[in-house]
Amino acid sequence: MSIPARVDRIDWSRRRRQLVNLRQRSRDVVVGAAVVGSATGLVVAGFDRAVVDGVLNKVLDAPVWLAAFLPALGLIVAAVVLRVVGRDGASGTADEYLHAFHNPHVELSVRSLVARLMAAVCTLGAGVPMGLEGPSLFAGASIGALTQRRLRRLFGHADTRTLMVAGAAAGVAAIFKAPATGVVFALEVPYVDDLARRMLLPALVAASSGYLVFVAINGTAPLFAVSGDPQFVFVDLAGAVALGLLCGIGARLFAKLVRRAKSLVHVSPWRRVPAAGAVLAGLFALTRVLTGQNLALSSGYNVIAWAAQPNRGLWLLLAILVIRCVATATAVSGGGVGGLFIPLAVAGTLVGRIVGAVIPSADEGLFTVLGTAAFLGAGYRVPLAAVMFVAETTGRPGFVVPGLLAAVSAELMMGSMSVTTYQRDLIAPPFGTDLGPTVG
Repeated sequence: MSIPARVDRIDWSRRRRQLVNLRQRSRDVVVGAAVVGSATGLVVAGFDRAVVDGVLNKVLDAPVWLAAFLPALGLIVAAVVLRVVGRDGASGTADEYLHAFHNPHVELSVRSLVARLMAAVCTLGAGVPMGLEGPSLFAGASIGALTQRRLRRLFGHADTRTLMVAGAAAGVAAIFKAPATGVVFALEVPYVDDLARRMLLPALVAASSGYLVFVAINGTAPLFAVSGDPQFVFVDLAGAVALGLLCGIGARLFAKLVRRAKSLVHVSPWRRVPAAGAVLAGLFALTRVLTGQNLALSSGYNVIAWAAQPNRGLWLLLAILVIRCVATATAVSGGGVGGLFIPLAVAGTLVGRIVGAVIPSADEGLFTVLGTAAFLGAGYRVPLAAVMFVAETTGRPGFVVPGLLAAVSAELMMGSMSVTTYQRDLIAPPFGTDLGPTVG
């Protein structure tokens, strides 16, 4: 046998072993993602039940005088839980996921997971105006990161963030019953104008697993009951662009307000938390006077249903928009453990409802849905996830094209602003850079 022939045989043998190893590693990652997704779906389903059925429904049925002060009590108990159980008092969820994504020295621990979930039940169950998606994302990311660290031998070849991203996708997919939204959001949110790479397959597997486990427990009913099949009418498309510009301006102002609220995290909780509770009580009273309803409580699904009703005055819609934005920022300043995804969506719904009252459309729900996509996409700088969210949660894919127009317009108006300081450009600052407090 000639030397070149032996070299060819050796090279082919090496390549064959490499292909076999690659297949084995890929299978390990997929199986791991499925396990993480299933575990996340189970945890998020329990968390959802604990918040909504365990506490929140009772708060919403409480006497008005009591419901006004329960958010303050929730913030106080959450602060104690974070200090005693978490030992550091940090309330960040989505921010902490982004911090861990970009900094390999930040580890998501069991203690921080337990503390934040307990504090989130206190916060959100008491009616504080934040969303369940932040803790759900954090739960999935923590489960993924812990699993990968425990099974380091199986995943030593993989990016250390692989299962963390997969778990985050599963958490969002489960709580919104929207698997594609979970995947896109988890991959899109770490960067300002790009996607996390080489993590699509495990994110898809985990999101699907998490969704299936969650809906097996809590059902498949969509979040929003929206009818209509939008047509490609010039007035509607032009209105989508105009709405996007308005949502971009609104999201920019909201992001500044939230960042200011996050900067107060270093103020003593003995001053900050009671003050936030008092402001929330005042805003609750104001919404009762204006509407007769508890629109300053909970994540805001009740606000979306209220805004969808006809004959709402423009001034009243604008007033509730301002109140909700201030209430969410106040909750953040008070150390509430919750997400900003749904508060952004609620704000977008209100802006869309206002624009829809000014610009007539053949589809009554069009601008309401487009406002949700535009405001949410701009606030978190996730236009793809925002459009996917409205398409999945409404069950109306016809909203995608005008939703993209609105989301892109809003993104242009947003500039470099975001509700979080932990997103990065492609050229990122070095690991360990202090980018701000992790809240929200």
